[in-house]
Amino acid sequence: MNLMPKGLILIVACCFLLPVPCSAQVKPAALFSDHMVLQRDMPVPVWGTATPGETVTVTLNGQSQSTTAAPDGHWMLRLHKLAAGGPYEMRIAGKNTIVLHDVLVGEVWLASGQSNMAFTVSHKAEFYAGMLDEDKVIAAANHPDIRMFTADTVKALTPQVSVIGSWKVSSPQTVGAFSAIGYIFARELEQRLHVPVGIVTVAFGASTAESWLPREALAADPQLKPMLDRFDAAESFFKSHPRATVGDAPPAPEPLNGHPLAPSTLLRDPAEDQHQPTVMFNGMLHPVIPYAIRGVLWYQGESIVGGASGLALYPHVMETLVKTWRALWGEGDFPFYAAQLAALQNISNNPVVREQQAKILTLPNTGLAITIDVGDPTNVHPKNKEPVAHRLALIALANVYGKKVEDSGPVYSSMKIEGRSIRIRFTHAAGGLVAKDGPLTGFTIAGSDQRFVDALAAIQGDSVLVSSPGVSKPIAVRYAWANYPAGVNLYNAAGLPAAPFRTDHWDALSALASQFTGN
Repeated sequence: MNLMPKGLILIVACCFLLPVPCSAQVKPAALFSDHMVLQRDMPVPVWGTATPGETVTVTLNGQSQSTTAAPDGHWMLRLHKLAAGGPYEMRIAGKNTIVLHDVLVGEVWLASGQSNMAFTVSHKAEFYAGMLDEDKVIAAANHPDIRMFTADTVKALTPQVSVIGSWKVSSPQTVGAFSAIGYIFARELEQRLHVPVGIVTVAFGASTAESWLPREALAADPQLKPMLDRFDAAESFFKSHPRATVGDAPPAPEPLNGHPLAPSTLLRDPAEDQHQPTVMFNGMLHPVIPYAIRGVLWYQGESIVGGASGLALYPHVMETLVKTWRALWGEGDFPFYAAQLAALQNISNNPVVREQQAKILTLPNTGLAITIDVGDPTNVHPKNKEPVAHRLALIALANVYGKKVEDSGPVYSSMKIEGRSIRIRFTHAAGGLVAKDGPLTGFTIAGSDQRFVDALAAIQGDSVLVSSPGVSKPIAVRYAWANYPAGVNLYNAAGLPAAPFRTDHWDALSALASQFTGN
């Protein structure tokens, strides 16, 4: 495991710096409450507040650990590794005693990102909500070993130490308010592993990736510091001009107000804008660190802002996010699995965005669920969430839990020019490739003029032969290379879709510069 940078050590230390009353009862952090799920097979941090100098003892299933509250009243200890099981009672004792009931030990995952992760099972829970077949899903949701903690939305200028939320047990009465991705993922794990599963959902609509990064990580990176500087300048202007309108503000990056506003509109506090760096980390993520987790599920991307230049920076932002979160948790390179954007007739879901998202796979212990086939042409919040969660679960089952399942659809491996055709080979093609529901579609081909035309494509074992009568000397092939590539149908024998790809390295980012506006 990489050593934690000094700036990140400071972040962890700051978790316990806010003052508390000199005479305070023992109180655990909000994550430690009735119905919680604790991570098995690793040390489990438990923390909260008490009177400075007070001895605090935590007892669970015959194990007791003690610590002393710091001068600021905060305390943290770690339980030794726990085996899956429960329900248990957790006793937290100092001058007073708190008993937490119905505590389970099993697998815990953090679910984060923007609205497609926050998207709930029932349409009655949120304005972006209501998964496909929600009534059926809700009726079958009696899974007492599945629990979810959903953090209330908080955006903040400085790191917060508490989070608002509670653990809910899965049932037809509660599951409607669960993250649909998180719930289906948990359901599949619980069914295959036969252990309790907990999901900590920390997500908010339209939030950018940089909004989930701490100040120290941005300030220390020359590529990322400019966005922090712009944010600081905007915040400074807002504080010194509390009644200013949008028209009064100096030139600022597009994320300042999210979407265009009338010049007479009162200027909004940049710290309340989820497009801005640090604000989601400060308000929602910081308070849950270092709750013991197995890994992270991430669904974000539509809110890539800053035009083509911002998109070019996106892989670096995500690399920084993954490395920073791992350092802050101190659990090593825990799994980090993302959902690639689904198809949508909107520039924010451009194939280049998906290509930039896929670069997360250069990092160790990462995965990417392909969702090109389950989008909605006009809805940025597609309701078909079950396949997305299923594919994330397959990645976890194969790579974390050692299950013999295929965890990916076909992935482009290599190309070879064969006369007037190009042969494309794939990994994850065991059992052969499949053209689902008809002839193979979605391939385009180009020669040296770089003009792509629709291509004929034929499956031959673990490869596809691509050609076009109008291209006599082909040099490049693309697949599913459109905002909404309707009808793409290349799968493997496991029923998983092929990832969009291109064999060329032509500058697609520059081509986007004149049209990409973010979301």
